[in-house]
Amino acid sequence: MLIIDVTVVNVALPSAAADLHLGRGGQTWVVIAYSLCFGGLLLLGGRLADALGRRRAFLLGLALFTAASLVSGLAGTGGVLIAGRAAQGVGAALLSPAALSIVTTTFHGPERDRALGVWAAVGGTGAAVGVLAGGLLTSGPGWEWVFFVNVPVGLAVLALLPSAVPHVPPVRRPLDPGGAAAATLAAGSLIYGLVKAGEDGWGSAPALIPIGAAAVLAAAFVLIERTVRSPLVPLGLLRRRTVASGNVLMVAASVLLLSGFFLCSQYLQNLLGFSAVETGLTFLPAAVGTIVGAHLASHLAGKVGGRPVAAAGFAIAAAGVLLLARVPAGGHAWPDVVPGFVLLALGAGAGFVSATTTAMSGIGHDEAGPASGVVSTGHEIGGALGVALATALAGASIGGHGASGFHTAFAAFGVLAAAVALLALVLVPPGRPGPGDGPVFAH
Repeated sequence: MLIIDVTVVNVALPSAAADLHLGRGGQTWVVIAYSLCFGGLLLLGGRLADALGRRRAFLLGLALFTAASLVSGLAGTGGVLIAGRAAQGVGAALLSPAALSIVTTTFHGPERDRALGVWAAVGGTGAAVGVLAGGLLTSGPGWEWVFFVNVPVGLAVLALLPSAVPHVPPVRRPLDPGGAAAATLAAGSLIYGLVKAGEDGWGSAPALIPIGAAAVLAAAFVLIERTVRSPLVPLGLLRRRTVASGNVLMVAASVLLLSGFFLCSQYLQNLLGFSAVETGLTFLPAAVGTIVGAHLASHLAGKVGGRPVAAAGFAIAAAGVLLLARVPAGGHAWPDVVPGFVLLALGAGAGFVSATTTAMSGIGHDEAGPASGVVSTGHEIGGALGVALATALAGASIGGHGASGFHTAFAAFGVLAAAVALLALVLVPPGRPGPGDGPVFAH
């Protein structure tokens, strides 16, 4: 549910926006409220999973996610929908690390490897399932059902899990709520400033004040992490070249892919008049491209190293985005959107794998959890930043008023992808990634 929820909402968003009279800013917050709360609180969720016990944390997170899904489906106003999405993100931040902890401790030896393989496969196919499910549900019973569908699944798991997963005594560790609050507020303030920049101009006070506040909150986060006894993010970990470069790649790949889904959905539905199911079917090759890019990169990284794979992946993504920068106002999906979007997705998939293998290179057992959590946080926050930037750059085109805004946004993201491709040649350490003590999963 957590994985599908990212892409399914992008497909359903134009229909929900029409029913709830959401403007550009409102549509943006429907998407990013989930990713912001998920990513901002993910590390704290992992700490709470230890403090509460993984089974209790899983059930609590699932109950909140299921209830928030019901609220989102019943929403009669944009504000209620955004609040429901934020609550979904909070539930996901508690549910996701507890679920992975249950998998890694319930299974052992070869069974553990198979279980983690299933987890990774579910993550890889989530985007494909999400675009199809979003299209079918929105064009069928209505956009509300992209949220309602979570409710019976959540209730079934809530009923069955207590008897299937044994209780494990909690581990008492300091929670560092101040660090989690500062990080989440810093990201939220930056995203709010970007959204206001798209509405009021980049030099306006409503844009500059929250962006400035984000810098202050980020400094406060660093100060908190330096002084607390058990920080959420050990700053020494972030100073490692592998972890730092891996996180740059993860944020960049997430920015590119999530902004691509958002902008292409707006272009297809608001400008070309596609239905939600037509949009979902159009997105399917790109969703498959993400999976193919990830698999190719995972094989190549072990042979030639992460640096050339990362550079090539972002170069391919740049070519795809720059193709999308030429979409005409009266275009057609297959010649004008699909080729560029598939290249973007292929490159982003390679970027995700390059990011995870680079960040986890040489990470020891005691550091695997924090390193994995930092990279997963970058995935969610990067996605939120991508959508916020897309809204700010595309402007009135989000509402279907011409294609010029799409040209601006895609061109900017193309330059970003090309810059990251060049940066990877310098930032990512040479050679093949060293062994680490755990895989990284974005969810």
